[in-house]
Order: sequence, then C-alpha cells, then structure tokens
Amino acid sequence: MKGNLAVQYAGAALAWGASFLFIKVGLEGLSFTQVVLWRLVFGAVTLGAVLGLTRTRLPREAATWAHLSVLAVAQCVVPWLLFSWAEQSISSGLASIYNATTPLMTMSVALAFLPGEKLTDAKLFGLLLGFTGVVVVLAPWQAGIIGSVPAQLACLGATASYGVALVYLRRFILPRGVGTPTIAFMQVSIAAAAMVLAAPWVASTPMHLTPAIVASMIGLGAFGTGLAFVWNTNVVRGWGPTAASTVTYLTPVVGVVLGAVALDEHISWNQPVGALAVIAGIVVTQRSSRTAAETVAADAP
Repeated sequence: MKGNLAVQYAGAALAWGASFLFIKVGLEGLSFTQVVLWRLVFGAVTLGAVLGLTRTRLPREAATWAHLSVLAVAQCVVPWLLFSWAEQSISSGLASIYNATTPLMTMSVALAFLPGEKLTDAKLFGLLLGFTGVVVVLAPWQAGIIGSVPAQLACLGATASYGVALVYLRRFILPRGVGTPTIAFMQVSIAAAAMVLAAPWVASTPMHLTPAIVASMIGLGAFGTGLAFVWNTNVVRGWGPTAASTVTYLTPVVGVVLGAVALDEHISWNQPVGALAVIAGIVVTQRSSRTAAETVAADAP
C-alpha cells in the first residue's frame, strides 16, 4: 500500500469513475439505500482483509474514534446516499461529471478552515470559472430538465460533503498518526455498521438480484469503496487534500465513457463543455496553490 502515489492516484480515479456505472446497474434491482448498504459492507470486508494481512491494530483513543465517526458520515454515508438517490433520475455519466466539482468544494472549505489557505485573485477566478461550468452542466435555459434538477443538486451536495471530509481528514485525523489502512477501514466500517443498524427501516424493500447487479456491488465495494480509499488516503497524506481531490479530473472521463458504452447513455453538448470549465477552474486554483507554497518555501529561512 506504500507504492508510487501517482499509481495509487490513477487507480483511485479508475475505481471511482467506474463506481457510477456500478451504482446505476445496482439500482436496477436494489433501492438506493441498499446500494449504499452493500457498497459499505463489501468495502468494510475488503479493508478488514487489508488490516488482517498487515496485522494492523486499531487505535484505542476515544477521540480518534469520534473523529473517524464524523469522517464516516461526511465521506461515506451522506455523499453516497445522495449520489445513489440522484442516479435514479440522471445518468451515471452526468453524476460522474458533477463529482468533478469535489476540488472546488474542497478549496472552498479549505479557505475557510485550513491555516495558510488564502483567497488570491487566481483562486477566486478559478472558483468562479469552475462554478460557471456547473451552471453550464445544469443548463437552466433548457426545457424539460426540471425533474432532474433536484438530483443534480443532490450531486452538488455530495461533493460539498466530500470537501468537508477531505479537509477534516487533513486537519483532525492525519496529525494523530493513524495509519492509512486503519483510517479507511474504520470510517467505512463505522458507516457500514450504521447502515446495517438502520437497514430494517431504510433498506428493507425486496431485492431483485442478477449476476450483473451482484458483480457491480462487489466491484463498487471492493474497489470503489475498499482499495480506492486506501490509495486516496495515501495521496491525501502525501499531496494534501486539495491535490488529492483532483482525482476527479479523471473520474468524469471514465464515468462518461463507461455510461455511453455500457448503458448507451446520451451526452448533450453542455455536459462536456461544462465539465471542461470545471476542470479549467480546478487547474487555475491548483496552480495558484502550488505557486503560493513554492513562494513560502523560498522565503523560509
């Protein structure tokens, strides 16, 4: 799990890009809450195996468990429920495009809560450009999209939750010295336990399983929730939360291509154009962040 960060970054991008297809397939026979439930269960099992192979011990401090419980809600339960609910009404490719707003949300949260993050003119321009791209994707001028607006807003709510989670991870959890596999396992297993306990009330409808649905849930859990979490946490530790969140540069490409090929999903002109504006905004903010960091390093004694 300590391999090259670039390889882990790419692996997370592929796993999370495919996750939107897995969710869409799962919704053919499961409720949106059941998709999240099985995603978490398979993810917790996978990460538990990682901990077993590495003989890693769980922390005993109550404060660490409390912080990871917050992370479980902000990075697992809330955004995954929102994305799964949204994909009942929108395509997997469109959901993956909205997922690309995660770095913009992360930057917004980091500016408010992380010491050293300042709103420069370049960052402000990047944020405005990125959120202009969101408006283009949403396409408020088009007729006939009213039914999907709540679903698209739910996707934005999910990425806002991701932004909070990534900054919270960097500020409150990584400084405690908790290992990467442990962080991933604990947040996913805590979220899984919460969903299992709530299942009799929120996920008790009949399931209609097929080989494709079962395979999608295993893929979503083992890779999109299990191994990808370890890889991404390593990248957050090594590169920082904003840089790590740029994994969403690649996830919309993977998500849109898979949706079009596997599910024959339609792509309208405004979706890729808006996605490019979002990515351009992210690039501007990232370059500004790197330039500021280099300036501080050069001025340091």
